[in-house]
Amino acid sequence: MLCKSSSIISLRRLCYAFGVLLWFLTSGGEATVKLPDGVVIPAVIGFGDSIIDQGMNNYIPTIAKCNFPPYGDDLPGGNPTGRFSNGKTPIDFIAEELGVKELVPPYLDPNLQIEDLKSGVSFASGASGYDPQTAQPASVISLMKQLDYFKEYLEKLKSTFGENETNFIIENSLFLVVDGSNDIATTYFTLGLRRLQYNIDAYTDFMVQSASNFIQDLYKLGGRRIGVFSQVPIGCVPAQRTIAGGNGWDCAEKYNEAAKLANSKFLVEIDTLSKTLPDVKLVFIDIYQPLFDLIQNPGQYGFEESERGCCGTGKIEASILCNKFSPTCKEHDKFIFWDSFHPTEAGYKVLVDQVLPKSVSRFT
Repeated sequence: MLCKSSSIISLRRLCYAFGVLLWFLTSGGEATVKLPDGVVIPAVIGFGDSIIDQGMNNYIPTIAKCNFPPYGDDLPGGNPTGRFSNGKTPIDFIAEELGVKELVPPYLDPNLQIEDLKSGVSFASGASGYDPQTAQPASVISLMKQLDYFKEYLEKLKSTFGENETNFIIENSLFLVVDGSNDIATTYFTLGLRRLQYNIDAYTDFMVQSASNFIQDLYKLGGRRIGVFSQVPIGCVPAQRTIAGGNGWDCAEKYNEAAKLANSKFLVEIDTLSKTLPDVKLVFIDIYQPLFDLIQNPGQYGFEESERGCCGTGKIEASILCNKFSPTCKEHDKFIFWDSFHPTEAGYKVLVDQVLPKSVSRFT
C-alpha cells in the first residue's frame, strides 16, 4: 500500500513538472509582475458582472449591452467588443501583467479557438449579481448559469487536452470574481426588490452567503487560486450620485455604508473559507479604498474629472444610453469614469497597478 501511494505521489509530481515545462514553452507573453520560481498561472478566468464582462451579453437577448460605439474606442481598431469601457478591463490588465495574454475573451464568442480557451475566458455578465434575482430584470447570465458554462468549458478542455492537463490548467489558473455592486445599487436600493424581505444588514448577509456558496462550488470544480474583489464605493459612481446624491450631487452615503458593511462580512467569510478549504489560495482584493481615494484625489493620479463620466452628460448614461449619438470627452485618460457606472481604461489601469502587486504573493 505504501509503495502504491509513493508511486501515485511521484506520478503527480512528474505531471506537475511536465505541466510547468509545457506552460513555459507555450506561454502567451512576457509577465511584468514577477512570479516566484516554478510558479505558473496558465490561465485567467473571470466570473461576475460588467466590470469584467468581456462581451458575454453580446450573445444573449438583453438590453444590457455595449457592443456599439463609443464603447471600445481605445481598443485596437476602436472595436466595440462588449466591454463596458472605452478599452481594457481589469481582467485584461491582470492577464497581460501575468504574461498570460493581452485580452481575455468572453466564453460565448463563437470565434474562439481552443488555445483561447486554454489560456482563459470570462463568463461574467453585465447587470448580474450574487443575488440570483439581480440578473432577472435585464435577463442576463446569473452566477449559477455562469458556473454551468464553466462546467461546459471544462468538458471542452478535457476533450482536447485530456484530464491530467486540464486539471493542471484549472488548479493553477487565477480565478477572478467581481460582483455585488448591482445587488446593492439596483436590486436593493434603486428597484427595492429585496427591501420588503431584508433590511440592509440581513441583505448583505445574504449576499455574502451566496458568494460563499459560489466559491465553494468553484472549489469543488477544481479552482484553487481565487481572487474575490471587494465591493466598491458604489455611492460615488456618477449614476448613483445622480439617483441618490441629493442636490449637491454628492456620494450617496447609504450606498457606500452598505458596501463597507458587505466588505466587513466578506473579509470574515473569506478568512473562514481559506482555513477550511484544503490547498485553496483565496484572496480578498480590497478595491474600495483605492477607488475611493482615486475619486477623492484624481489629480494625484493624473486625472481631471472624477464625478462624471466621459460619455454624454456623464451623469446617467450607461449601456444603450451611451451610444453613437452621445458626445464624448476629448481626453479619455483624464476621466476616471467612461460612462456613469464604469471606469475608463486609464482608471482601471491605476487600480490594477495598485492591487495586483500586493495580491500576487498570496496567490502563489
